[in-house]
Amino acid sequence: MAKFSVLSTFAAAAITLQLLLVPASASPQMKYIDAICDRSHDQDYCNPLAEAVMALTIAHAEKTAAFVAETGKTDPTFTEYHKAYLTVVADLKSANVKLKESPDTAHYDVRSSTDQMKRVEGLVASKNDQASTTLKEMTVQMEKLLDLAASAADAVDDDDENIHRRV
Repeated sequence: MAKFSVLSTFAAAAITLQLLLVPASASPQMKYIDAICDRSHDQDYCNPLAEAVMALTIAHAEKTAAFVAETGKTDPTFTEYHKAYLTVVADLKSANVKLKESPDTAHYDVRSSTDQMKRVEGLVASKNDQASTTLKEMTVQMEKLLDLAASAADAVDDDDENIHRRV
C-alpha cells in the first residue's frame, strides 16, 4: 500500500511536470486533470494528485521567495517582490490545508495568489538586470503552477457549481 502511494505520488509529479511544458492556460490543465480523475471512477484518487500539484506549487513559491529575499539584500526594490511571494506561500499553504474539507475555498486561495503574481509582473516589467530577468522567468513558471493548482482544487470539488469551469 505504501509502495502504491509513493508510486502514485511520483506519477502525479511526472504528469504535473509534463503539464508545465504547455502554455499557461487553465483550460487544458483542467481537462487533463479531469480526465485523470474521471478515469479512476474514484474521487479519492484526485486528492493525492491535487496534493502533489499543491506541494510542487508551494515548493516553487518557497524557492522563489528565497531567491527574492537573497537578492533583496543587495537590491532593496526586491523587498516588495518578497512580500508578494510570502503572501503566495501563505495562500498556497492555506489552500493545501483546506483542499479536502473546502475545495472551493482552496480554489479561491490559489486564485488570489494570481493577483500577487500580476503585481510582481507589473513591478518588475521595466527592469532588465539579470536578477529581474530571472524573477520574470520564475514568475511565469509560478503562474503556470497556479493554473495547475487551481485546476486540481477544482477537480477535487465534485459539486455541480464547478461544471461551468470545466466546459
